[in-house]
Amino acid sequence: MRVIDVSVTIVEVPQTSPLAPYRSHIRSSSTTQSGIVRVETDEGLVGWGEHNVNFLPNLSGRRMEQQVREWLLGRDPQNLSAFHRDCPLETRLKSGIELALWDLCGKAAGLPVAALLGGIIRPRVEVAACMGIQTYERAGEFARWYVEMGFGTLKTKAGSDMTEDLEMVRGIRDAVGDRLKLRIDPNRAYSPQQAAELCRQLEQYNLEYLEQPIPAEPLSDARALRRQTRVPIALNESVTDSASVIAIFNADAAAFILPDTHIAGGIWPCVKIGHVCEAAGVPCIMHCGHDLGPKTAAMIHVAASSPAYSLANDTTYYGLVEDIVTIPFQIESGTISVPDRPGLGIEVDPEKLRKYRVDC
Repeated sequence: MRVIDVSVTIVEVPQTSPLAPYRSHIRSSSTTQSGIVRVETDEGLVGWGEHNVNFLPNLSGRRMEQQVREWLLGRDPQNLSAFHRDCPLETRLKSGIELALWDLCGKAAGLPVAALLGGIIRPRVEVAACMGIQTYERAGEFARWYVEMGFGTLKTKAGSDMTEDLEMVRGIRDAVGDRLKLRIDPNRAYSPQQAAELCRQLEQYNLEYLEQPIPAEPLSDARALRRQTRVPIALNESVTDSASVIAIFNADAAAFILPDTHIAGGIWPCVKIGHVCEAAGVPCIMHCGHDLGPKTAAMIHVAASSPAYSLANDTTYYGLVEDIVTIPFQIESGTISVPDRPGLGIEVDPEKLRKYRVDC
């Protein structure tokens, strides 16, 4: 089997109210942008992938497509080991291609990707609702809404102001108590000293974890922070590949690890990170970047087949106006069923792809 055609289409899909506008301490956004990769083979199979392109400068789908075509055409799409060894492309773009190749491998074998990764140990994958920074009142309203929707875990953005963060957390706890496991993510907003003070004040609220409150490096700062608080510390921006996770464990810098396909380079690197975490006895959580159907499918297959991904995985999928796939995923009681169709278990709707396409 050989690759005979490749395309990369940039799409921008609106988010629904009340999720939008989704505010972090860096920016607010009411849409999500993704690169959708289509790979076709000489045997008539088509694979679909997706990579996060939110907020990238000088975004160009045409340039990405040209780069992919120059490197991928004529290659064997089923040799994923060679792909990871040889592919010279930027990691985000590489991840979108890799998802499409896994989709092709599954379709060629007539099996879901999770089966190729070792088998399905979780027929339904738990997901955590993710929301932007909110006021005390709005945080309480959102929390009640999530409980009504059946979610068991909530993750919020944070980091604009410590007092605001604490009020948001208090609003959630006052509204729903401990009915939601709670995570907050300041996205590296605080100094180690500020983070230590934030942790001191958060200890009363029973967080599942505080995600990446300080810069990704040095890891010694994360280790020092862990020694000053009972709040568990999770790392995301510090996680790039298996080697980075080994460094985190050697530094005793995190209690939880959050990889993402567009940062690690695809499905297989996230599986390898899961293997490292399983050996260390540390839980993994799949991070999301406002994902559409193909990338959400990748998350589901990784989490369904990897023992380390035992907790709720991030999602904003519930907040899309619509997905670009023919059959959108359904979130029921805070879980998504693992697709049983071959490959990723999704197909992209050409009309929706045209509808949300960005000319760049």
